[in-house]
Amino acid sequence: MQRLSQRVLLLSGWRRALVALLAGAFTTLTLAPFHLFFVGFLTIPVLVWLLDGAVGSAEAGRYARLRPSFFVGWWFGFGYFVAGLWWISNALLVEAPEFAWAIPLAVLGLPALLAFFYAFATAAARTLWSDGLARIFVLAAFFGVAEWLRSFLFTGFPWNAIGYGILPTPLMMQSVAMTGVDAINMLAVLLFALPAGFVASRFSAALSAFLIVALLGTQVGFGYWRLNIEPDAENESQVLRLVQPAIDQSQKWQPEQARQIFDDLLALSAAPGVDDNVDRPTVIIWPETAVPFILTREPSAVGAIAEMLQVGQTLIAGAVREEGEDEAEDAGNLYYNSILVIDSEGIITGAADKVHLVPFGEYLPYAEQLSALGLKAVAAADRGYVGATQRRSLALPGGISAIPLICYEAIFAGEVSPIEATDGLLINVTNDAWYGNTPGPYQHFHQSRLRTVELGMPMARAANNGVSSIIDAKGRIVKQLEYEQAGAIDAQLPVKIALPVGKQYSNHIFWLIFLLFATTGLLARLRR
Repeated sequence: MQRLSQRVLLLSGWRRALVALLAGAFTTLTLAPFHLFFVGFLTIPVLVWLLDGAVGSAEAGRYARLRPSFFVGWWFGFGYFVAGLWWISNALLVEAPEFAWAIPLAVLGLPALLAFFYAFATAAARTLWSDGLARIFVLAAFFGVAEWLRSFLFTGFPWNAIGYGILPTPLMMQSVAMTGVDAINMLAVLLFALPAGFVASRFSAALSAFLIVALLGTQVGFGYWRLNIEPDAENESQVLRLVQPAIDQSQKWQPEQARQIFDDLLALSAAPGVDDNVDRPTVIIWPETAVPFILTREPSAVGAIAEMLQVGQTLIAGAVREEGEDEAEDAGNLYYNSILVIDSEGIITGAADKVHLVPFGEYLPYAEQLSALGLKAVAAADRGYVGATQRRSLALPGGISAIPLICYEAIFAGEVSPIEATDGLLINVTNDAWYGNTPGPYQHFHQSRLRTVELGMPMARAANNGVSSIIDAKGRIVKQLEYEQAGAIDAQLPVKIALPVGKQYSNHIFWLIFLLFATTGLLARLRR
């Protein structure tokens, strides 16, 4: 390993950039659907050694000296995000004649922009760089800040946060409940980078090995304790049915297919109980924008839903909600990506609109200027969506309220506040059919599972195609429908558990760990 570290350290020019690119790309193997978390122990040390050799000219100015480390981080990030997000291009192929031209922007342009967050992390870490293990703590600290910034700047896009690589299973996911997601990003980089300490002194190697065992042991031990300390429980009065129609995205909004799609949803919802061990469902959940037309314009469709529902049943349907009096789509009406609650009499008793819209997917930033160039949002047809100003809970039978997370809202750790987390259920409706059977739907599903651990709340996740699942409050799958598996599943609603400490004090924990790690680096730097 000593020889390898020296060879990496001495790389320069395009060779250094290529190794950084490959190290970032292979790091994505720690994420869903692969979950090869041990790969991080191979790739992140390479990043450390590259930064050891990224020394600017002594005659250069302060910022110019950071340029080599900045580009090491950028190439690492570029490889990480290209390998982890290439599947976004699948959405552009659904309507290829209109959007295929943007594939290079999705595959290369977006990763190039996201890579600047990691470039910031490595350049900032280099300002406190030193010999020994202290530099690893500094790198972890600034990677944590970079991921924190990525979660909210420019509306935020925390997809595939680097810390998710050490959270592959429920046993290892429980650490999120102890620290929060932002702190996990720092701890993950620290853990993955520690093998870089094996090539220094014997003391450094021994301390690195001890820290790896201590961190992994604490993570696994806490996970085992938390999974077993509280007995599994179910809410016997509530049975959920999730419907996954598995509709091809290219057919979903074709007018001639609308009636058949709607009839299929009704048939799956009204089918006899799919599990003899549970009662008939009290709540039926359809995926995001499942209704293939504006429901309020079709009284017969609302009547068909009422006829399908039995007394006491409630339908939660993903649908486009319209505000305005004119049915002409160009007449100034507003459209929301919404969830509608419909009772057995066909009355819409509640609605919740999506708050966090996808830029360029559901709305067009700088719409007036970009529309003049002929651009439009990919997933919003010609009308575009409007975001809600606040999140609304949904009232369910039995006095239970649910927090709706529509599509990629589930990837944001801060989307649900501790105050909102008093509700009994998370409902995530999504349509991952846009991305085909690629890593994308599985990454989305894994990040959604982490919200249950973070909040101590069960989740009902209904996807048009993707992974539909009922998940308990500790991230364990109760029942599931796989990708391209059309059907329905029934299960009793798992119970909510106490709000985890990590959610209540996540900001404090994050900044406390950052301060500890950064101080470690600063003291080592001053001593040097």
